[in-house]
Amino acid sequence: MRDGRLAGGVSMNVKHGGHLWRLHPSVRTGNELTAGERAADVMRSGFGSWTFVFVFTLFLGAWMVLNSVVLTHRPPDPYPFILLNLMLSCLAALQGALILIAAKRADRVAAEQATAHYSETVKLDGLVTDTYDLQQQQMSLLAGIEHANAELNLIRQAVAPGTPNPAAGTDPAPEAAPGGGGP
Repeated sequence: MRDGRLAGGVSMNVKHGGHLWRLHPSVRTGNELTAGERAADVMRSGFGSWTFVFVFTLFLGAWMVLNSVVLTHRPPDPYPFILLNLMLSCLAALQGALILIAAKRADRVAAEQATAHYSETVKLDGLVTDTYDLQQQQMSLLAGIEHANAELNLIRQAVAPGTPNPAAGTDPAPEAAPGGGGP
């Protein structure tokens, strides 16, 4: 990960809140989700944003200005804004349930990611074990080759004590006499 980018060139600053879990191959998204799960994702993305806070604050301010300044003749909800208080009370009553629904969806996403990470860890553990076993076999074979080479050198020395040792880097073939002929 370099310069705010993940593997494959995916930017870490994904639009709409940076939900990188949507790109995770093991997390269900789109048509794989139930309607409730999609609604929880929308609630988490929408209600848990600064955009929602600013829009809701503007709505409250507009409601108060409209009912106390603009519509002074016959406002639908005059000051103390009883209707607005009723709507805010209803919203507060539902807020706990909305938070729990969004948290439940977030927990499910985290569980799906954890399950995928665990299965990948198990696969990697198997690969590491296999690699270690292959390395041990390679070391055993190398030790066998070194042992066989040492025995071969001992046999060469026993058969012909004056014969040069090819393992020592000397040429075992006798040099031809100059003049091209034999003895």
